[in-house]
This record gives sequence, structure tokens and C-alpha cells, in this order.
Amino acid sequence: MTHQTIQTSSASAASASSTISHMPWILAPRRGRLAAGFAAAALAACSSVPLPPERPAPVEIVPPAPAVATPPAGIERSRSRWVAVDWSELPGWNEDRVAEVWPALRASCGRPAAGWAELCARAQLEPPADDGAARAWLARWLQPWRVESLDGQPEGLATGYFEPLVQATRQPRGEFRVPLYAPPSAAAMPRPGWTRQQLDTLPAAKAALRGREIAWVADPLDALLLQVQGSGRLLVDEADGSRRLVRLAFAGHNEQPYKSVGRWLVERGELTLETASWPAIRAWARRYPQRVQELLWANPRVVFFREEPLPDPTVGPRGAQGVPLLPGRSIAVDAASIPYGTPVWLDTTEPLSATPLRRLVMAQDTGSAIVGAVRADYFWGWGADAEAQAGRMKQPLRLWALWPRGVRPN
Repeated sequence: MTHQTIQTSSASAASASSTISHMPWILAPRRGRLAAGFAAAALAACSSVPLPPERPAPVEIVPPAPAVATPPAGIERSRSRWVAVDWSELPGWNEDRVAEVWPALRASCGRPAAGWAELCARAQLEPPADDGAARAWLARWLQPWRVESLDGQPEGLATGYFEPLVQATRQPRGEFRVPLYAPPSAAAMPRPGWTRQQLDTLPAAKAALRGREIAWVADPLDALLLQVQGSGRLLVDEADGSRRLVRLAFAGHNEQPYKSVGRWLVERGELTLETASWPAIRAWARRYPQRVQELLWANPRVVFFREEPLPDPTVGPRGAQGVPLLPGRSIAVDAASIPYGTPVWLDTTEPLSATPLRRLVMAQDTGSAIVGAVRADYFWGWGADAEAQAGRMKQPLRLWALWPRGVRPN
């Protein structure tokens, strides 16, 4: 999944990592991006008979880890430093429903990272019965490592992404006049390809895309949103009057640099770093419809798609690891900091409520704006709630990578 995040800079982000230079996904691009909320109910009971003496709360027994050599204190990767820590350092570790990550873990095991083959076989054969069993399994076989920048900074940036759902028509009609394209032939496009403005205005450039239309949408910002996220879902009105749900998958781009429309608005004083979000960009476009074309042309990159069937709407798009993303349990990372297929403990907050977001996720995707040691893009899923969360997410972050005991992180 190829996605992009609106790039800006801020003091907090800069201090977190020297390589972080962006805001939420609206400010930059992705490569290939619903979180499940849980509440606990309290049960109260009363009785007229004497209550038995209180019993101590059951203690969760974690099997001892296999006898292995003590891990080194720290290991340097090309963009991060991993520091071995105790499980007690992971905030909220005993509160997450960690068994929910198992489908994502098993999916990643279809393309295991180096050193994971034996443990992936165990994960396939030993699915946990509940969260306690999952925690015990993880504690037995994995070693937690705090992820830091090369200069020792443990804090970074969390943003969010999602899979848009957009209504479309198979033929242009009414307000549905904005095309989504399959890639042009190599012979028809120069290298690098024409810019967005050139594709809209030059006869030769327009001819290169003629006949490559997949569908038409009504709002040019919806088309941009699909391109920024790198994939999406279309609810298409077919020529025969039927309606079909399909997926658009990333199929390439015009080899032009990505320029953030959010940054463009901030630089012109139309928005501030604090207010820049996808809802704010849409609101600006409604106020100044005559300037929308100028806004779009500020980003010369155009993304092309291929259409895929979507027989099961509960399955997410494929990330850069080549496996389907699981809402609330998949993240995009800088693969030079954290390898694909690594379980990661995430410590951040939700964007709309600042509620702690501490959970086990899988590193399964990346993005051209996802650069840095402590950097994650959280996959919220699809639908209006996912868009609202992802479009505003720009939160402080800490990460811990979980790696097989006795295996040196590569």
C-alpha cells in the first residue's frame, strides 16, 4: 500500500527525531495505511447471606523464558538503536487484548523476517486461548527492545492512515467528472512523467491517459485523498444500473516529487501547523472553490491504480510486507528502523480524545513520509470514523520492538 502524509515541521516533532518532518497523512505520501475500542463492564452483586472470606486475586503465571544468552545492552541499525529492556518497562502491557494481534502475526509469518522461521512455526501451531495465554507465550519467546534514535532519543511521532471509501461511476455523468487512472503505457509517458498540471492541460499529456480511466468521482479532493492514501474502496455505479464495491490498489505514479497540499496551505497562511488536518483542508476548499485547482496543482505527483475485486469487505489492503493490514493492529514503519513482521508495543494517544493508545501491533507497511527511528503510521481501517481519527492524528510516540530470544536483530 503506497501512502503519503502531509509534511510539515514542528518543534515537538523535530526534537523527537532528526528525521521526522511531517504531520498527519494529509501532509505526506504512502507506500504499500479502525481501531477497535474496548470497555470493561463492572458487575456488582448483593446477597442476604454472609459472604465467604475474600480470596486473593489470581496471579498470572508466566512460564520462564528459555535459557538463552543475555542480550547485548544495545544494537545499532541503520536508522535506530535498540536497547534490551524488561517487560515491566512496557506501559499498559497487562491491559491490552493481545490475543487480537494473532491474525496479523500469523499473516506476517507467511513472509517471516530473518530469524523468525522457528518461532513463526510455533505461532501457527500454538494459538493462544485467551489474552493471558497470549501474554505468557510472548513473554516466553520474545525479548522487548526499546527503539531509540541513533542519538538516544526514545520519543517520536505517530500519525494515522486509513482506506477511503468513495462513491464513483463507471462513466462520466452529472457531477462525477474527476477520473481515476490506470497507469499509461511506458511509451506514452516521458520519464519523469508529466506533472499533475500538465496532465490536466497539455493535449499530448491528456492523450497519454485517454482510455485509461477506471472510474469517475465527484470531488477532486476525494481523488487526491485516494492518491495520498495509495489505495481505497470504490462503491461504483455500473453502466447496467448495478452497484459494486471494488478496491483500488496502488499501481505506480508519474515519478514527480510529492508536495503536501497541507504544507502549501500552511506556507500561505491559510492554515496553521496546529489546525492543519484533512477536515480543515476540505473546509478551506468549500470556502474557496475557485482555488481548488491551484491547490491540486501544488502537488505534481499523480498516483495510478489497478482495480481489484473485494469479495470480503472485512479484509484490509495489502501493505508493503505483502500481507493484508488489520485495523488497529497494523502499522507502517521505517523498515530501516524496524523490520517488517516485527511485533511492536505502541505507546501513544488517540487524536480526538488524548486517551492512551497502548497496544501490540505488527509492522507491516511503510510510506515515503514514514522516516525515522521512532516513527509509526497507525492503520485505523476504513469508514468515516477511521477517516476522522487518521486525519487528525499527530501524537507523541514511544516504541518497543519484540524479537525472538537468542536471535540478534538484523
